[in-house]
Amino acid sequence: QVQIVESGGGLVQPGGSLRLSCAASGSIFTITYMGWYRQTPGNQRELVAGISSLGRTNYADSVKGRFTISRDNAKNTVHLQMNSLKPEDTAVYYCNVRLPSEYWGQGTQVTVSS
Repeated sequence: QVQIVESGGGLVQPGGSLRLSCAASGSIFTITYMGWYRQTPGNQRELVAGISSLGRTNYADSVKGRFTISRDNAKNTVHLQMNSLKPEDTAVYYCNVRLPSEYWGQGTQVTVSS
């Protein structure tokens, strides 16, 4: 059994910053991939950023240059530093962990509004 716990969401003004964190625990031998997705009402969940076990990253075009993903393999954690936030970044953000079995966090709300 694997548990995924997210933290760091909240309300921030446009131009502000937030840092999301995700920790995986339980029956884990190795994590091949960790990522963050987001979803707004009526829309599909979309990839925001991901990072492989070797540190290779990928980002959605809409967040390139503003968001940075990082991970600590020893602690099975992944972070998403979000800078220069825009109202269109408002969404529920989900942590995704692949072992290769796939697990999702419960989601954390990010609201960007003045």
